[in-house]
Amino acid sequence: MEQNDALLGQGVAPESNLPADDTNNNHTNMETLLDEEGMSLDFPQPGDIRTGVVASISQSQILVSVGAKSEGVITGRELEAIPAEERAALQLGQEILVYVLSAEDSSGNVVLSYTRAQEQIGWAEVEKMLEEGSPYEGKVDGFNKGGIIVPVFGLRGFVPASQLGISRRMAVTGDTPDARYAKMIGEAITVRVIEVDRKRRRLILSERAASSETRQSIKERVIESLKEGEVYTGKVTSLADFGAFVNVNGADGLVHLSEISWERVQHPSEVLEVGQEVQVKIINIDRDKKRIGLSIRALQNDPWQSKVDKFKVGQLVEGIITRLTKFGAFARLEGDLEGLIHISEISENRIEHPKEAGLHDGSVVTLRIIRIDPDQRRIGLSLRKVDSGAYKDLDLKQIDLEGVNLELVDKDPDQKPIDLESTNPELVDKDPDLKPIDLEGVNLELVDKNPDLKPIDLEGVNLELEDKDPDQKQVDLESANTELADDKPSKDEEAPKE
Repeated sequence: MEQNDALLGQGVAPESNLPADDTNNNHTNMETLLDEEGMSLDFPQPGDIRTGVVASISQSQILVSVGAKSEGVITGRELEAIPAEERAALQLGQEILVYVLSAEDSSGNVVLSYTRAQEQIGWAEVEKMLEEGSPYEGKVDGFNKGGIIVPVFGLRGFVPASQLGISRRMAVTGDTPDARYAKMIGEAITVRVIEVDRKRRRLILSERAASSETRQSIKERVIESLKEGEVYTGKVTSLADFGAFVNVNGADGLVHLSEISWERVQHPSEVLEVGQEVQVKIINIDRDKKRIGLSIRALQNDPWQSKVDKFKVGQLVEGIITRLTKFGAFARLEGDLEGLIHISEISENRIEHPKEAGLHDGSVVTLRIIRIDPDQRRIGLSLRKVDSGAYKDLDLKQIDLEGVNLELVDKDPDQKPIDLESTNPELVDKDPDLKPIDLEGVNLELVDKNPDLKPIDLEGVNLELEDKDPDQKQVDLESANTELADDKPSKDEEAPKE
């Protein structure tokens, strides 16, 4: 008996004369008896995840019954780590999962963690997702310089920029992480787990792996949402001799070389670079061919328009011939503003080349503007219509009286000078047979050789002549002698006719 007690003290099972089956039955009965008496040997061990029951809640700690006649405690940092909303929702008697940090502290309590249990469950879930390749639908919660953050089962999953979906990646613009990713916060996203490292707490996700969209399907979707005339912010993705490709909302559109700038551009690289953000306007959409036409210059002021605003159709201008072609001649009006004199507008006679009319590079000629086309940015000029009667009214309006001396010499001190400054120089000819008075060569100084004849006072005279009497002849001052002679007798002095 003493020997058996000694062996028991060393942890060696005593020999038994009972059959083996009886020994096993006795061992099972013993465990059952211990369980019934509440003396189970299943004590919490560090690293265990247990289901516990909330026993009490206070400001400083939460007691959780985890079995074995013992209670665990959540306190200190582990208590503060519980989100405020979840902590407020805990109730007495509620079952929760806890993680065993320590089997016993200085007070004999099991030290527990609520948040660590959630993390361990989360790691188990993402490992399962990695194995099965299943997708996860979440929301963007944050970002850093390399990509965006998506919470997955309480864990912070990282989606690198290279693993973003095509449409989201193409929409990324800006020089800083905030400019590139801040607008994505709160957006829904579907991802797949591509890497899990529980020890390093590393969880890498991919939107590309979870997306079934192709570039073509994305472009089709984007084209349906775009409208002509709308303005977007895009990113230059590539440059070519014929233009630049700009990504708008995940689909590439073409800015043709002619739509980059109002100024002449030989290659897009002169004004654009890959990765640059630009404002573009949708100018056409071909939904059948899946093409998007964009323009940068449409959002800029046209310098040509401001230059041509000072000109109008019918105006006479001076131009310098800059280039001769078989179809006409180009003339520079001012600066770099040029117009075309078509071959049919050079001479009244039929010619095959502008040289036949005596034109050559550098010739200075008077021209008439016959057409202004703002859409095509073209000016039509004419040489043969410079003296055309069709423009006589317009030419009269262009008469410049700036250098004309409007002061009439009045030898009579009582006669006031005529003031033509406010007079309308345009003569209205209501009678088609009545020619306008030509004052160009008229000497406005009236010589009065007859002392009884007073000078003509035109101050209040209306220069608009009306021919109310059809039998009245037109007044012709062109051949009139402005010097009045007094050697011819007046009507009163004439002898009566026989």
